[in-house]
Amino acid sequence: MDYFIQQLINGLTLGSIYGLIAIGYTMVYGIIGMINFAHGEIYMIGAFIAVIGFTLLEMAGLGFVPLALLVVLLASMAFTAAYGWTLERIAYRPLRGSFRLAALISAIGMSIFLQNYVQLLQGARVKPLQPVVTGGLTLLESEGFVVRLSYVQIFIIVLTLVLMVGFAAVIGRTALGRAQRACQQDRTMATLLGIDVDRTIAIPFVLGAALAAVAGVMVAMYYGVVDFFMGFIAGLKAFTAAVLGGIGSLPGAMLGGIVLGLVEAFWSGYFSVEYKDVAAFGILILVLLFRPTGLLGSPEVEKV
Repeated sequence: MDYFIQQLINGLTLGSIYGLIAIGYTMVYGIIGMINFAHGEIYMIGAFIAVIGFTLLEMAGLGFVPLALLVVLLASMAFTAAYGWTLERIAYRPLRGSFRLAALISAIGMSIFLQNYVQLLQGARVKPLQPVVTGGLTLLESEGFVVRLSYVQIFIIVLTLVLMVGFAAVIGRTALGRAQRACQQDRTMATLLGIDVDRTIAIPFVLGAALAAVAGVMVAMYYGVVDFFMGFIAGLKAFTAAVLGGIGSLPGAMLGGIVLGLVEAFWSGYFSVEYKDVAAFGILILVLLFRPTGLLGSPEVEKV
């Protein structure tokens, strides 16, 4: 039972990270019906900015952890938001009236470009990060096995919950959210009603990139290493989480991330860790066989 609780904690932590990245996929898909395959690289850039930021603050003698965390989070979100806006402006907006495959190819090209861009700037080797937050709570201890909840895990789970609630409130109760839903339903009518469609479409790229930056900072703190290729795997897993929960649904993206994280953690803990990805994609296939729209997705209504 103790081991089960420990894997549950690990799974919730990993799932929170996947969920934050998945929100970026589901927001972009919800408003323009396309997948931003360069989103994983935005998350990777956020992780690199976190390592650089913490290193510079340590060199400057800023040892107050809460202030350092706040500075790094804000800096990472600002930088990746700029990358997200640039990505939409260069890779998506010029191709918005073209066939969908063109935008997909453009996004994949941007993904490859960002990977190599970071590799050239930072090198191909992994970048280590000294522990920023240490310590934790001992929840249970029996027969030599200790169930630990680290302060980093608490930070990741709590911050994810806060961001998810705040984000849902923004989308559901503000003029921005109403404008996004209007563009999702009918962009032509939204334009006639005075909505700035270009700005409304760019905002999900910016907000999704900022959330991916938060996930990048969390991963850098949690694992202590980053590399230029980490965005590809995490992006693929987050896309899987978005599809699992129901692409286009914000709660579904978070639920899919949690489910995926738990599946990976429990499979790694009780079975062969080499096949955890097989288990995760197997669960996705089973869910889509019986519920093609995902766990919280809704059927798409065709306008005729």
